[in-house]
Amino acid sequence: MTTCSRPLVRQSCATAAALFAVALLSLIASATPASADFRLCNNTGSRVGIALGYKDNEGWVTEGWWNVSSKACETLLRGTLVARFYYIYAIDYDRGGEWSGQAFMCSRDKEFTIKGTEDCLARGFDRTGFFEVDTGEQRAWTVQLTEANEQLPKTPGGIPGLPNPQGSIPGTQGLPSGTPTR
Repeated sequence: MTTCSRPLVRQSCATAAALFAVALLSLIASATPASADFRLCNNTGSRVGIALGYKDNEGWVTEGWWNVSSKACETLLRGTLVARFYYIYAIDYDRGGEWSGQAFMCSRDKEFTIKGTEDCLARGFDRTGFFEVDTGEQRAWTVQLTEANEQLPKTPGGIPGLPNPQGSIPGTQGLPSGTPTR
């Protein structure tokens, strides 16, 4: 049996303890916290284009386009959400139609990031109706884009900052009525 009482063995024990401490600290530092993002899942049979509107520290911003394949999800914003309300406009590329609302913001046909929501037409942009998503001030949120007459069951939300029940996504919801207008 080896003990750490002899000088040479004591040095080996100290080295082993230091290596263990470094390994433990590396393991703790590499652990990643739960992702807190704004995501959209396309649960339709079509490819869709997504535009997003939100208010950041400098004012209103609209961005687009995310192209989301059928039965796929996309992260639209990474990190902890900074606002309660976000706005989405979606286009069904394959069958036509759109998911829209009464919150009018600026957009355009090509990729864009637009600051401000005023005077869209005068500034050379389209004036587009986005629908509102109320995240309830959650840290993360996933919107489920669904087909006409289809409602996904809501999964129980987790408590912000804590692990969620297996298979649940905090803030998961379907669109208001989940129906694209054609």
